[in-house]
Amino acid sequence: MPSQNAGALRRRDFNRLVASSGLGALAGWPQRAPAQVTAETLRPRIECGVASGEISPTSAVLWSRADRPSRMQVEVATDDSFRNVVRRLNGGDALPHSDHTCQIQVDDLTPGEIFHYRIRFDSLEQPGALSEPMTGLLRTAPLKRQAVRFLWSGDTVGQGFGIDPARGGMRMYRTMLERKPDFFVHSGDTIYADNPLVESLTLDDGSVWRNIVTPEKSQVAQSLDEFRGCFRYNWLDEHFRAFHAAVPVLVQWDDHETLNNWYPGELLEDNRYSVKSASLLAARGRTAFLEYHPIKHRPGAKIYRTVPYGPDLELFFIDMRSYRGPNNANNQTALGTDAALLGPEQLRWLKQRLSESPATWKVICSDMPLGLICGDGPKAFENIANGNGPPLGRELELVDLLTHLREQNIRNTIWITADVHYAASHYYDPNKAQFQDFLPFWEFVSGPLHAGTFGPNPLDNTFGPQVVFKSIPDKLKPARPPSEGLQFFGQIDIDGQTGALTVGHYNVAGEKLWERTFEA
Repeated sequence: MPSQNAGALRRRDFNRLVASSGLGALAGWPQRAPAQVTAETLRPRIECGVASGEISPTSAVLWSRADRPSRMQVEVATDDSFRNVVRRLNGGDALPHSDHTCQIQVDDLTPGEIFHYRIRFDSLEQPGALSEPMTGLLRTAPLKRQAVRFLWSGDTVGQGFGIDPARGGMRMYRTMLERKPDFFVHSGDTIYADNPLVESLTLDDGSVWRNIVTPEKSQVAQSLDEFRGCFRYNWLDEHFRAFHAAVPVLVQWDDHETLNNWYPGELLEDNRYSVKSASLLAARGRTAFLEYHPIKHRPGAKIYRTVPYGPDLELFFIDMRSYRGPNNANNQTALGTDAALLGPEQLRWLKQRLSESPATWKVICSDMPLGLICGDGPKAFENIANGNGPPLGRELELVDLLTHLREQNIRNTIWITADVHYAASHYYDPNKAQFQDFLPFWEFVSGPLHAGTFGPNPLDNTFGPQVVFKSIPDKLKPARPPSEGLQFFGQIDIDGQTGALTVGHYNVAGEKLWERTFEA
């Protein structure tokens, strides 16, 4: 658990930030002379909010969005009054081609420290016309062993459940903020581009769920602006804005950033779509995804990457969507294009980076679970699992990876994921598996954040997964609304003295449902 002093510091900083985030200017921002200030209508306005991500010991990526062409100005300080400014940046343009979003990497920060940042925009059309500032908070990654807390989950605004102000909006983001994490991993389905919203839904208890609806969220996303509109929608929620201002977010994508169960080269038969190419839709969805998150732009727009976080932790973000073959019977006897999920290049990268990692705990952030069976129609499969038996199809990639981990004696690896809309803890036991030549490991599933609840999914026995915990009953009516409270997130704490790792599952009320500690 975090030390008492670190916790006290975080509580004070978080409470101040939540009280002030997005509510106008704070004292201390450098003031322009009156002659440089133009009419109020010419001043840029910060749309959405502010966010941070891609944190390292000495850097972080900051994000925001303006309402017109303008230049981002950033100040980073060690105090919330901004008397002790350590970095000032004037650069990074919010332009129409990026929907006026802007990211700036701030360097030369001190490792393992809490920083306050302040963002405002200077109009490019009327230089000197400045927006009101918005503030945020982040903690850089440590170089020395220290207590770390992070959360993970997935699945936001799915199954037609959008923002209902009368029900408190996206309450999960408020609950997670109260846990005061150092950062958050969003394990995919950051939007539901294929799930339009309607103004009202009648629930099983007779009550009515009333959505805020925007034009872009009233239809499936096909154009780039419609995908962007799905991301803009989430920022309408006050809890979402406060959380992102206070907690660095590390994101990966899954299918609903484009559409359900898509794969490269797929041609759609869905009559809702006039654009039939899943690859074209995915290109637009990826563009919007990269625009609307504080994420470094990599060659080829690669989403897979690692994020080292001190001597005890490294996170490995994989991409199970971009390099897969078609969803099929998944029963090939040898690896090839039709049996790909990660693809050969990404699989080689993952094995190499795991071998090179000096971190005590190696957390593989997956956008889909390994051993749960997720079908795509009656004769095809969406993820690795394909039913009981020896490894076939996409399971052969996992055989390759697990064999590498055993041969290299790479231990303390755990998997975190979302996707299936309930929480669970799975222990992969080689003694109960069809393929047994691997080191045992754990997989932790969480979600949804704000979407319908489903499950539980059946398990495939190929790698011997055992259900140690699950958050829902054995039989559950599909698509339970967020109002029923079956929304979940996971929490991981690393002890700052021993390096022990504790995993917990929580619900939207903040109640701890399960916990276990693992010694390094």
